[in-house]
Amino acid sequence: MSCPRVGHINFLNVLPLTWSYAHGADQGLAITRGVPAVLNNDIVNHRLDVAGVSSIVYARNSEDLVVLPDVCISTDGAVQSILLVSRKPIDDIKDDKIILTAKSATSHCLLKIILRGAYGAIPNYFVRHITPEAPIPEDATASLLIGDDALWLYHHKQPDLYYYDLGHEWKKMTGQKMVYALWVANKTFAEQNPAMLQLVYDRIRRAFQTGMDHKKEIIESVLPHKPFTYGQLDDYLGPTIHWDLTEEYLEGLKTFYSLAHQMNLIEHIPEIKLANVKR
Repeated sequence: MSCPRVGHINFLNVLPLTWSYAHGADQGLAITRGVPAVLNNDIVNHRLDVAGVSSIVYARNSEDLVVLPDVCISTDGAVQSILLVSRKPIDDIKDDKIILTAKSATSHCLLKIILRGAYGAIPNYFVRHITPEAPIPEDATASLLIGDDALWLYHHKQPDLYYYDLGHEWKKMTGQKMVYALWVANKTFAEQNPAMLQLVYDRIRRAFQTGMDHKKEIIESVLPHKPFTYGQLDDYLGPTIHWDLTEEYLEGLKTFYSLAHQMNLIEHIPEIKLANVKR
């Protein structure tokens, strides 16, 4: 078989992995970079063997996927890079028009769960391309942004708008941690290429650790190209974003799946099947 096809999330929230790939960790891997929505589609349609994807994608395709243990994108509270930006307080949102970023899937479900479960709101949702420069279209009450766009807005709030961090809202609502993305493998690939799967898993685990061992260097490497300060990224990468899929994070993920099922956002609550790799 040729090199394993590996999807890589093109956001700052995986900067340690990005940096390690750029410094040799991608050797022997065919890397595809993209926003979560693109990688979600590629893994489901077998254009990738392994990928970081929105965690809700596993729930919708659990029969065909396995989860790589120990790695994820998660927070225990605020996330900074998944924001609802609104013209009115969140308590006043009812059946308003809300625009959802086209870049994600987990965040769509998370927002629907929070607005209905915590605030009794059932808005009208529309998926559309939105930018941080004009975060709320004129015909809408609020917008959901993710990734680097949301992180920029988090640090550049306009005084006439309201900003809600969905990681904070999830923690307030459930008291639990939240898993936004998982690394998954196509089950057929995992079963037919165990050595390849082990290689990819080892490479990703080691790459995250190597990146964080060079945290100062990885942050300085992107400062000329990204609109953030060193302090902002130093806080975001580590204290805020976590990459370890521990039992506590798995419990939060199960709660997310259960609430998503209650709202008919997924057809069933999946068993979380971990890939058969040496850890």
